[in-house]
Amino acid sequence: MHKLRFLRAGVFAVLFPLLLNTTALAAPVLKLNSSGRDVMLLQQKLQNVGYTIKDIDGIFGEETQRVVTQFQKDNNLRATGIVNNATWRALKDTKSIHHGSIKDKEAQLARIKSQAPSYGPLVANNKPILERSKVSGLISTAKSYIGVPYSFGGATPKAFDCSGYLQYVFGKNGISIPRLADDQYRLGLRTTSKSQLEPGDLVFFTTYEPGPSHCGIYLGNDQFIHASSSRGVRIDSLSNAYWQPRYIGGKHIIK
Repeated sequence: MHKLRFLRAGVFAVLFPLLLNTTALAAPVLKLNSSGRDVMLLQQKLQNVGYTIKDIDGIFGEETQRVVTQFQKDNNLRATGIVNNATWRALKDTKSIHHGSIKDKEAQLARIKSQAPSYGPLVANNKPILERSKVSGLISTAKSYIGVPYSFGGATPKAFDCSGYLQYVFGKNGISIPRLADDQYRLGLRTTSKSQLEPGDLVFFTTYEPGPSHCGIYLGNDQFIHASSSRGVRIDSLSNAYWQPRYIGGKHIIK
């Protein structure tokens, strides 16, 4: 089956694999009026397996309740609309796509690409692209957008997703990079340890699926700046309890 990288632009730094490891902890019970990161990851997973949810907003409203109920019916679970351990396990095990969502995801991905601003010809893959003299300016640009909210598909200072944020910051500094996180992962030279990172390099994480689904700019001293799905543009530590186990590598782009 063709594997789609839906929301490769970034979008959601989720805890799905950890929350579903019931040998370590019990998955959270979610119901109408619940809210927060757990609800967001629930909505994302439902969307990833093919159920249509208009807003991935971390709020368990009537639409999310309806979709959960339908998922439970489809998987021979008690159709309560309440997400318990059995529902989390079923979500974890669901691989197939329902309700024709492949076309929906392809259309959404095509829309993101088509609406991406142009900053000129794309830089080459697998080689350094950022002059050392431009690093401080790029980081200054990146920091100037701290606090800008997150939005899937966002690529302007009104709202960013993770890869849209990187594309915009680099574009403002005269460097045209791809729009999607897994395409950005082809930039620069692979590093083998965090000690090889320099300020201005790119860092990547695996979140909602294997592979590079979240990205940021390394600032030095173990810190990186990124468009977080929960708090917008912010600075975090690579050693953060959430990000450290999801770090899949950095790309050295300084020349």
